[in-house]
Amino acid sequence: MVIQRIPDVLTFTLDNSSRGNQVTGAMFDAMLAELRSESSTPVARVLRIRARGKVFCTGRERAGRDAESIHKEAERLVEFKHALRTSSLISVAEVQGDALGFGFGLAIACDFVLVAENASLAFPQMRSGLAPSAIMAYLGEYALPRFAFPLILFGDPITPIRALQIGLISQICAPEQLVGETNALVARILRLDPAAVRRCKDFFLSAQQNSFDQNCQRAIEALTEDSLALLNKQK
Repeated sequence: MVIQRIPDVLTFTLDNSSRGNQVTGAMFDAMLAELRSESSTPVARVLRIRARGKVFCTGRERAGRDAESIHKEAERLVEFKHALRTSSLISVAEVQGDALGFGFGLAIACDFVLVAENASLAFPQMRSGLAPSAIMAYLGEYALPRFAFPLILFGDPITPIRALQIGLISQICAPEQLVGETNALVARILRLDPAAVRRCKDFFLSAQQNSFDQNCQRAIEALTEDSLALLNKQK
C-alpha cells in the first residue's frame, strides 16, 4: 500500500499485485488512519484511489477464523466504507483493470469512478456462498433494484459500458487515456472553491438520507450561510 500526499491531493495506491491487489488488514488500517485524520483536521481536497499492476482490486483479505475476529474484520470494513463515503474529500477511483467484489464496491463508493474500457466488473461473492452485505448497504443508491439485485445474486461480470448505463460508474476511458482523464478531473475539482465544495458534498450526502421537507428547511439555512460566505469573500 502506497500513500502519498501532495498539495491538496491524497492518493491511495493498491500495491499487492501478487494477490490481485486484495486489500489486507494492514492496508485497511492505513487508509482508515488517513481518513480519520482528514475528518478531524482537513488538509487535502481530493482523494485519488488507484492501483499498480494489471488489476484494480479483486477483493479483500479474509483472515478471521472465529466469530470474534471475523466480526472485527466486518466492523473495520464497514467503518472504512462509511469513512470513505462521508469524507469531505472528493474521491476519485481510477480503475485501470478488473474490479471484483470489494474492489468493485470500493470504486462505486467513490464520488467519481473512471474505468478503463477493457476492465471486467463483478460481485462474485455469492458463487462462494457469501452474500455481499456491505455492498448491498449502499448499492441501491446508485442502481435501480432491477439492475442491482441480479448483479449481486448471480455474480456475472459486466462491462464498463453496462456499468455506466445502470449508474455504477462515471466515465469509460481508453486504457492509455485513463491517467490523463483522471488528472484532468482532479485539476477541475481543485479549481473550485474548497469551502464551497465541502459544503456541497455535505448537503448532497445528507439530502439522500433526509425527507423532502427536511431538505427544504436545510436548504434555507445552507443558502443563507453560503450567501454570507460569498459576500464576505467579495469584500
